[in-house]
Amino acid sequence: MPHATYPLMFSPLTIRGQRLKNRIIMGSMHSGLEDLPNAAERLSAYFVERVKGGVGMIITGGITPHPSGGRGAKLSEPSEVPMHRAVTDAVHAADPEVKICMQILHSGSIANVREPVGPSPVRSRLAKVPPVELDEAGIEEQIAAFAKCSALAVEAGYDGVEIIGSAGYLISTFLVERTNQRTDRWGGSWENRMRFAVEVVRRARAALGPDKMLIFRISAMDMLEGGLAWEEVTSLAKALEANGADVISTHFCWHESQVPTIATMVPRAAFAQVTGRLREAVSIPLITSNRINMPHVAEDVLARGDADLISMARPMLADAELVNKARDGREDEINTCIACNQACLDHTFTGQLTSCLVNARACRETEITVKPAEVARRIAVVGAGPAGLAFATIAAGRGHKVTLYDAASEIGGQFNLARKIPGKEEFDETLRYFGRMIEVHGIDLKLGTRVDADALAAGGFDEIVVATGITPRVPALDGIDRANVVSYIDVITGKAKVGQRVAIMGAGGIGFDVAELVTHAGTSASLDIDVFAKEWGIDFRNHPRGGVTGVVPEVASSGREVWLLQRKTSAVGKGLGRTTGWTHRLTLQWRGVHMLGGVEYERIDDAGLHIRVEGEPRLLEVDTVIVCAGQEPARGLYDELIARGLAAQLIGGAFEASELDAKRAILQATELAVAV
Repeated sequence: MPHATYPLMFSPLTIRGQRLKNRIIMGSMHSGLEDLPNAAERLSAYFVERVKGGVGMIITGGITPHPSGGRGAKLSEPSEVPMHRAVTDAVHAADPEVKICMQILHSGSIANVREPVGPSPVRSRLAKVPPVELDEAGIEEQIAAFAKCSALAVEAGYDGVEIIGSAGYLISTFLVERTNQRTDRWGGSWENRMRFAVEVVRRARAALGPDKMLIFRISAMDMLEGGLAWEEVTSLAKALEANGADVISTHFCWHESQVPTIATMVPRAAFAQVTGRLREAVSIPLITSNRINMPHVAEDVLARGDADLISMARPMLADAELVNKARDGREDEINTCIACNQACLDHTFTGQLTSCLVNARACRETEITVKPAEVARRIAVVGAGPAGLAFATIAAGRGHKVTLYDAASEIGGQFNLARKIPGKEEFDETLRYFGRMIEVHGIDLKLGTRVDADALAAGGFDEIVVATGITPRVPALDGIDRANVVSYIDVITGKAKVGQRVAIMGAGGIGFDVAELVTHAGTSASLDIDVFAKEWGIDFRNHPRGGVTGVVPEVASSGREVWLLQRKTSAVGKGLGRTTGWTHRLTLQWRGVHMLGGVEYERIDDAGLHIRVEGEPRLLEVDTVIVCAGQEPARGLYDELIARGLAAQLIGGAFEASELDAKRAILQATELAVAV
């Protein structure tokens, strides 16, 4: 019987004789678990938790088929099969209906090896050296490696493979003319440039045998000037189908692209329409992805006919139970991926273990285990910001009796500021989740309550956890108390009036958020695909090469003249997230924001803000100065408790206030909540 709310999402699909129980795939993510000495144990726990959470199929992180493909997880020799077999056995034991496919990834010119390889010696912007041009024998060796890896995947118990032919990895560099400058049978004409991809699929199909799935991940839209033309995308998809591909998975980027595709500023399901167009060109199923983070979004994509399957990668980090919760009508209990990238992709690209800001247990399933409390304790938590909320809900979920206090009229703390920034609307979902968890776990929530040490001492609590957050730092500067000098909190909450000429003191994450807020005009691009496309020069309708127009983006502006200032001499914004910081810098540059580093602040007077830049005096004739000069831990209550001899634990911004790191705060809160 069809599911009442999500009939398409929960409909089965058979691919090469294998039945998928629903249309939700846990998409490929390189987590870093693959590279650990105990990879089999860690990966098994990580995947099995998502299997039990209801997902229909899993695609692993990228596995290298050849030594030149990049350091890390690989499958190129029989000796490497047992680790993979342990993982597939664990997945199938947890639910025999769930399928697991191995992604085969050769990084090509961006591989982290001494001598990367590619079709031509064209250096990637992300690589230190140009690749070594493959000769005919080298090309044959690489194709054979894909085939051998596919055969070993069968031996390892996988239900199929996904071959990634996008993102600037090896196969995609053969496809695109700018990276394939060959004049032999592997380059030049489109037929020659797609030969490598087609031959890899043909040989892999033969190696897999008749019963295993072959998925090919295609660059449906490169987001790169000079990328694939639409006619090339469709003809490649048809050739892949003719040579044995069972499913086409659509991808929408190269890593070199200057267009965001998965950050929180991207509208939900923005690129699914491209998959829908490609779906008309072939008869095999298509997978779509990117910013599909809730079940109703997935159902809508399927209902429009834009895809046959939905890949949710990071949403499975945020909530392993997402599919079960959708099935059971518990959507309001889903811990939604907010696409912040801070603990997932930022970690991946800096060599750290992947995790999730809103779910610190992701990829730490064997280290952070949540078990029922042996003895239920009465716990007071002071502060309902991210740290306090995470601790309170996990501790209460274990059976502890939790009372949660906050002086504000709503939960959220600093998240209530973040969600007011254009492009960060997803933060609403996190607060919705925590609000529901407070109800589910019976937490005694006391808002509008500024609790003191006396009340806590009299409350008979077994544990006191202080998560009182931060107070903004006010620099010692002549004129800092003037009426036109305002706090970032008052600006974000709308309490402060902001003039037309603005100086922002501080260019950390908060400074950039404030600059975005005061320069923004019109509809938030994250809420409107057409606005987003105009801002980033994407042409969904005509699909020029790579999908981008190459013209100056259309970015609406408030018309304010803004200076974003920092004391450090490094590039302004250098400390922002690895995978999202560049988007914030670009957007502000397009709005004409002046970014100055190496600034010394002297005074504020009727004339404006007096500064020195590289020793030279300068006057910024501004009518508003917004202070984003850092934070101090708000530890007054904690210090008072300790002075009275009461045991208390300190977490979140009250413990460490630098840069308001919600990722660190939630991890710290989680670790304490499972230990108490």
